[in-house]
Amino acid sequence: MKKIKYILIYVMSGLLLTACESDKFLEQAPKDELSVATIFSTYNNIKTYSWGFYDFFDTYGRSTSWSATNDLDGDLMLGGRRSYIYGEYNVPSTDGRYTRSYSNIRKVNIMLDNLYRAEITEEERNHWRGVGLFFRSHEYFKLLSTFGGVTWVENELTDQDTDILYGPRDSRDVVADNILRDLLFAVDNIKPNGDGDNTINADVARALLSRFGLFEGTWRKYHGLSNSDKFLSACITASKALVDKYTTIMANYDRVFNSMDLADQPGILLYKHYVIDELTHWVSTNTRSTNNKYDITRKGIDKFLTKNGLPIYNSGNTQFLGDKNPNDEFKNRDDRLLIMTPPPYRVSGDGSQNFGYLSSNPSDPSREYFPILEAITGGFPYKNLPDRNWSGRVTGEVPNFTRLVPTQTNNGYRFWKVWNEHNYKTSSADISDMPLFRMGEVMLNYAEATFEMGQFNQTVAAATINKLRARGGVVPMDLGAINSDFDPMRDASVDPVLWEIRRERAIELMGDGFRREDLRRWKKMDYATEVKLGRWIKKSDYPTVKIQDNAPEGYVQFLDDIPGAFPEYYYLYPLPSEELVINPNLDQNPGW
Repeated sequence: MKKIKYILIYVMSGLLLTACESDKFLEQAPKDELSVATIFSTYNNIKTYSWGFYDFFDTYGRSTSWSATNDLDGDLMLGGRRSYIYGEYNVPSTDGRYTRSYSNIRKVNIMLDNLYRAEITEEERNHWRGVGLFFRSHEYFKLLSTFGGVTWVENELTDQDTDILYGPRDSRDVVADNILRDLLFAVDNIKPNGDGDNTINADVARALLSRFGLFEGTWRKYHGLSNSDKFLSACITASKALVDKYTTIMANYDRVFNSMDLADQPGILLYKHYVIDELTHWVSTNTRSTNNKYDITRKGIDKFLTKNGLPIYNSGNTQFLGDKNPNDEFKNRDDRLLIMTPPPYRVSGDGSQNFGYLSSNPSDPSREYFPILEAITGGFPYKNLPDRNWSGRVTGEVPNFTRLVPTQTNNGYRFWKVWNEHNYKTSSADISDMPLFRMGEVMLNYAEATFEMGQFNQTVAAATINKLRARGGVVPMDLGAINSDFDPMRDASVDPVLWEIRRERAIELMGDGFRREDLRRWKKMDYATEVKLGRWIKKSDYPTVKIQDNAPEGYVQFLDDIPGAFPEYYYLYPLPSEELVINPNLDQNPGW
């Protein structure tokens, strides 16, 4: 808790200079209060201070870690041995998730405590209070979902606040109730249009409330805690308002994650905008280099329905052609499958800048997916075949186990959701925008929360699940067709309809950083400790690739060992040990 004490005020030199030129202000403000009084003296000054809050979001960064990295701790993606799911996670001395959130909370509290200074209307003051509470809730939500109950800090702390600095943790109930309280205020008081395009507005606050309400409500339900209905109801109210207002979404799923500008796109509530030579990221480069080698598991691929709306192992599904032939496996499937992983092909020119077809017949298995993918994405600068690294070097075949190194796969299903060529043949300077809050997620939150509350019906499905399926070319969900035999691979402890809602969430949000947290709130982390398999291959075709049980043909098994049972106490992460040394009154989470 010592780090909460550090003063982390954004010093806006331009604001200070402006204020110092005002004789009237100098007469009113004592010298020792000049900085704070200046920063929070006007509406625009407060707005300038608040821009720093937008850095709280987890966005595409200039690093090899991003939102998809979190999903490696789940069951649908693979990226090597992960200590969290192998029971090898150690209590860290420090944890940036803890310290960064408290630093950010302090920044917000400084603003909240000083809004009284501003010469603005009460409505404007409540607007800025709502913005501050939105961002503080965002940070406390991260703390709560990671560690459970933590110390609640309502105001800026000083050295005299020893009862808080060195006091015990607050309960999960206190933290969750305060987040709900603050988000409800934010929804009611933030301006409908925020402070201009792509800023926090009332609808963005509703989207965060939707996300939080679902997480907390289902965590409480599946972890045996009380008051789950309160949070699920809050999720439903916030989500419904958005679902009723934003009735359309982007028709092209690939463009959601690979557009140069998401401004004014339907269903995009807030996004991070990148600009060439000014603000760029590495994510598309990572996808097309040795920085990341992320794959989708066999289980992840199997989630995708065929276009008739049936699970692939449904006994009446004639559209699924099996998974032994790589070309057949992708036929008649949800179009979003091709946005997640490149379809199979073979060309000449591996490793070079140019390629050639191996057949003049467009329907030949070596090239049949070229026009199919282009029809889905629109082609260059969006996803197109053949797969290439960031410099344009061609990948000769997919699956690529042994050819061009930057685009190799470990299990046969390379993850390429964020793949585009906007900044053509340029490394580590990607400019595709990142959606932060979008209706795709809100629709899924609404569908799941209404089911948990006994309110899901065909009307809700039409407003949510079926709009998401439409852009994958999949027929609508028909609740009357879903019974206990609908998917033979269903977890028997999960209701058949809820299983299908969760399926849609798994597909739509794959690689967006939600899966681990979904498994944690459902208390289903045992899914993540199942063996992670890949594509069906023959050993004779790929002598160096590992196959399950060392069979002559079968599913790829990249990792030899299988994790043990997921420890119950792992559902909450441990507090960093340094914090417990600084404040002996902090209790560690049980089991650590």
